[in-house]
Formats: sequence, C-alpha cells, structure tokens
Amino acid sequence: MIKKINLKIVTPERLVLEEMVDQVTMPTLEGEITVLPEHIPIIVGLKSGDIVAMSGGEPIPFAVAGGFVEVKIGADGNTEVAVLADFAEHVGDITDEAIAKAKAKSEELRKMMEDKGTVDFEHFEAELERSLTRVKIADKWRKKKYRK
Repeated sequence: MIKKINLKIVTPERLVLEEMVDQVTMPTLEGEITVLPEHIPIIVGLKSGDIVAMSGGEPIPFAVAGGFVEVKIGADGNTEVAVLADFAEHVGDITDEAIAKAKAKSEELRKMMEDKGTVDFEHFEAELERSLTRVKIADKWRKKKYRK
C-alpha cells in the first residue's frame, strides 16, 4: 500500500484543510522543508509564505503567516502533519478584490505604524504580515495551475 500524509491546516478560526496528500512543502524558520511519508518527527516554527501540498501530481497551494508545524507518525502508520497557523487561506480563495483590499490595508497599517505612540505595534505588525503574505502568494500563483 502506498503511504500518504494526513495533512491538517488549522487557524484559530477554522479547519482550513484536512486531506490525505503525497507530500507537503512549507516555509519554516529553519528554511523550506518538504515532508514525505515516513518523515522523522519534528516540531518547527512556521514563517510566512506558501504551503504547497501535492496530491495526485497536482499542487494545492495555501498562503500562511506564522505558527507551528508538527510532523509525526500516526497510529495507522501514516505520517501526520499538523499546521497550526496564525493565518491560512487557499490561494483560490484570494480574489482580485481581496488582493486590492489587502494592499490598501497594508498601506494603511504602514502609516499607522509610523505613529508609534498610538499603536499596538505587535498587533499591527501581525496584520501587516498577513496582508502582505496574501498579496505575495496570490501574485505568485496567479498564472499557475493548481487544485482548488
């Protein structure tokens, strides 16, 4: 039997994806990693970028910002990858309107961050990171083929 990876991508708001995939590539604080079946167990910090799961030769891309990744072997012998992200969104869900809003929001947040006396700096920095990640990853995948 061909081994698969049970991939779960979760944010504080919702379960974004739960699917059996062939492999998953993601940006970590230590660099980009690709997890294949029977990968060694690890827990690593996640940085902003794109997670790309492969299933049947088709990429399934997600924009992510912050969080952690846990890789372990499950009771059924399959590799389990749990992505606990501050933000995650399928690239196909990022519309042109959402990109325009994210760009406008990032500019607004930049201006607000310049006034350091009245800003919750960590909150705005996280919001800015999410907005910029959405724009960057949506632009990257705009003309590529992927599974929705």
